[in-house]
Amino acid sequence: MSANGGTKAIVAALLANVGIAVTKFIAFLLTGSSSMLAESIHSVADSGNQGLLLLGGKRARRAATPQHPFGYGRERYVYAFIVSIVLFSVGGLFALYEAYHKWSHKEGITEWHWVPVTVLVAAIVMETFSFRTAIVESNRVRGNQSWVRFVRRAKAPELPVVLLEDLGALVGLVFALFGVTMTLITGNGEWDAIGTAMIGVLLVAIAVILAIETKSLLLGEGAEPADVTAIENAVTEGPEVERIIHMKTLYLGPDELMVAAKIGVPPCDSTEKLARDINTVEDRIRRVVPIARVIYLEPDIYDPAAAQRAGNGAAVAGQPVGEPGEVTGRPGS
Repeated sequence: MSANGGTKAIVAALLANVGIAVTKFIAFLLTGSSSMLAESIHSVADSGNQGLLLLGGKRARRAATPQHPFGYGRERYVYAFIVSIVLFSVGGLFALYEAYHKWSHKEGITEWHWVPVTVLVAAIVMETFSFRTAIVESNRVRGNQSWVRFVRRAKAPELPVVLLEDLGALVGLVFALFGVTMTLITGNGEWDAIGTAMIGVLLVAIAVILAIETKSLLLGEGAEPADVTAIENAVTEGPEVERIIHMKTLYLGPDELMVAAKIGVPPCDSTEKLARDINTVEDRIRRVVPIARVIYLEPDIYDPAAAQRAGNGAAVAGQPVGEPGEVTGRPGS
């Protein structure tokens, strides 16, 4: 994902949410609507979340240290996970509590009737512009993926987080408009409570989705199948490598991939030639997958007879064999 694209979407969402939060609070103070209060807290939580994403992006750019030799790229995942917690607690749980409170005290909206509807319509317009920015920036990197797959598989967390937040904000505004409008029509505050509860359930659901996806990134994800195939082909397309014995990949951050592989090489009497061959293979990997910045290649002599015996349950000590579930070269190799 483009870092600039992610930052642009975050800033657009932040500006929209700050303005929306102020107008919603004013509407709540004038009308006492619980839907307006829930939406106000929702916008405040979203604004804080966008601040957290910007902070995470800044801290992730710190240089590597002896204590953190692979850098701080994963800090973006940490802050995205914190965002899900804030959205769950400050946004979702507060809205559900406010819905319960409003249901117990079913006051209607007795004055300033036009204020909440006007504010909500204006908020929908502003939130739509923010959502549109997130969609445009996401389309630059989404390719032909579906939106669900993009949210689930994106390694950079900022755009999926902003997309889900903006979508949740728009749907939440519609729920609030429903609750407020029905309260104004019927004079019954129960509709306001229902709208607030709908907002709470929505925010909790989005927070759970974000938590699940960012948890997977925090645990460590490997390269996409297309990138794995490209790396395999780059390793084995030249005469330097006979086959891949096994290989692992790991995202160190959204823009940095580690590749570690044991490779079968032809017999060689010159360590200088072996080193040049390994450098050549590394260059090929970086050409096809530029984010593969950390590469460890371990040369070894592949013994087909030993691998066959190991496959039959008679492993030979010291002989390299493919490990279950790991890449063992191109099909047919």
